[in-house]
Amino acid sequence: MDTPLPDDLIEALRTTRHVAVLTGAGVSAESGIPTFRDAQTGLWAQYSAQELATPEAFHRNPRLVWEWYASRRERVTTAQPNPGHYALAKLEARVPRFTLITQNVDGLHLRAGNSDPIELHGNLMRARCSVEGTVFTSWAAHETVPPPCPNCGALLRPDIVWFGEALPSAALNRAWTAAKSCDLFLSIGTSGVVEPAASLPRIAYNRGATLVLINLDVATSVGPRSFYLNARSGVVLPALVSAAFPQPASA
Repeated sequence: MDTPLPDDLIEALRTTRHVAVLTGAGVSAESGIPTFRDAQTGLWAQYSAQELATPEAFHRNPRLVWEWYASRRERVTTAQPNPGHYALAKLEARVPRFTLITQNVDGLHLRAGNSDPIELHGNLMRARCSVEGTVFTSWAAHETVPPPCPNCGALLRPDIVWFGEALPSAALNRAWTAAKSCDLFLSIGTSGVVEPAASLPRIAYNRGATLVLINLDVATSVGPRSFYLNARSGVVLPALVSAAFPQPASA
């Protein structure tokens, strides 16, 4: 890094008991994954979000919606976790308690080695029954698009939270609990304006946690229990984790 990391931040991470992390699209962007609206190019540029990512859109044209998400899924399968993803996996292994909350749907945190991310918006690599809600991590190719649920025959849909749908209550409750109980909260690559996730850093800070915000849209600054870092997560996270938990020298 061009700018040295604050010693107080390194010490806070080194001595933390519970780290909670919230990640957004900025983390995935460093792996070449476009945001939802950035992905609406080429064939998909003619469609609005309401035609691709709402329950009404699926009811009206399930094939169109399924194919849109299939194209996004194909893009994600060719992407790889970046150094920021791997740094968070390393951090999970080094701290007593670790909770990862993500707004991303690409599954890259799992592929990087994080064991149990809270996926607030779902996961592109999964599907679920549009009637029963049963989740599937794989499904057979079928002449029908979308394919039918193997249990009941209803259409499968992407296991994604669409516009107009509530976040999964179990995931959201786990996120609230982490924000209220952590002593260090990392908010990385997220705009901080989309609720309810935007409230999590504020809740953590108000409960006494140290807040670290890493985003290219903020100015670097240091305040009481707060560190704002204008930096790419793929650069600052490996540096921060290595500084807090240096590898022992080889014999």
